[in-house]
Amino acid sequence: MEERIHVECGPAALAVGDAVAFVADERAGGIAVFAGTTRRYTDDLETVELEYEAFEQMAVSEMRKLAVAAVAEYSLVKAYVAHRVGRVAFGETSVLIAVSSAHRDEAFKACRVLIDQVKTQAPIWKKEVYADGSEEWVKGSVPVLRGRES
Repeated sequence: MEERIHVECGPAALAVGDAVAFVADERAGGIAVFAGTTRRYTDDLETVELEYEAFEQMAVSEMRKLAVAAVAEYSLVKAYVAHRVGRVAFGETSVLIAVSSAHRDEAFKACRVLIDQVKTQAPIWKKEVYADGSEEWVKGSVPVLRGRES
């Protein structure tokens, strides 16, 4: 199973081409990719800095469990799950999911489920610092701590 799954969590830049190359396989008729990128605006707030923190070893372990389950549930050929930590500049990829399967439907479903599960289950948080001086720690899509610089 290990040769069918790639999982990483660290400061290195993520490349969609690397993920696609990993999941590409002659048994796969479909590849689905989700690349989450850093955006400048969150609703009406301008973001001036974005940084991710994680319990990296636990994050890798949890993402691997999620990938193994997705491979089994959706009959995936391969799965690639990666998340950045540290500061991630605007437009750069912070999270990358790629999967391959015999048919597109399974690939689309698995890709969607994996990104949703990584956001809610992996111990990874992001800190958004806004132009108005406020900041927010977010786990998944839920703010966990809001504050204003003194």
